Amino acid sequence: MKFAWTALFAVLIATPVYAGPPYVTDDPEPTPEGGFEVYGFAGGTVTQDGSGGAAGIDFNYGGAKDLQLTFVLPLAFDRPRGGPNVTGFGEIELAAKYKFLHQDDFGVDVAFFPRLFLPTASDPALGDNHPALFLPLFVEKDFGDWSVFGGGGCTINRGSASHDFCEGGIVLTRRVLPDLSLGVELFHDTGAEMGSVHSTGLGFGAIYDLSETWHLMASGGPGLQHAAETNKYTWFVALLLTR
Repeated sequence: MKFAWTALFAVLIATPVYAGPPYVTDDPEPTPEGGFEVYGFAGGTVTQDGSGGAAGIDFNYGGAKDLQLTFVLPLAFDRPRGGPNVTGFGEIELAAKYKFLHQDDFGVDVAFFPRLFLPTASDPALGDNHPALFLPLFVEKDFGDWSVFGGGGCTINRGSASHDFCEGGIVLTRRVLPDLSLGVELFHDTGAEMGSVHSTGLGFGAIYDLSETWHLMASGGPGLQHAAETNKYTWFVALLLTR
């Protein structure tokens, strides 16, 4: 089983309406200019063939107004059923999110968030041995305590055993308490490897504000389409530091 971890992390820190993590689907909100967001995260997926995932650091910096710069360094793991466990560095991510439309003027927020994934060659079970480029758009609309966001795109992913693929999703969240928001997500993936099948998953998430700078988040949920092969269930936890 190969697990290619795609870290999709960006959070709007304001009088907070959160989006993005802990969900698979991202949001269009960049890190505020001059600020930073650092996630210590862990997550994974279980299938009939075993389990895999990653833990690591996701660093986001507000490089300019409406511009977020991202660097992700994951330590990946692969635990195939009936085979040896493997642990090592996963694919490094370099990304930039630019929000070019705003709710105040256009009615919704819209951002372009290209991501470059670079191989580390630590082990072929932990990621591809070639670069890949993800080219997504994300949209968000807020209604008081409610937010809906979603989008997606396609990845240029041309290796010996892989091909281009697309993914997308939609998330609905609500702030139910001053320090707690809950959400539900539906996401879809067309499959990154030759002969792989499409997958669809359902996720439930929560974010709790421990303080103005520390935030705890988690999500999880089952697969709905080809679940045995692709996603019996997926889980994610993170501790976020904002400045």
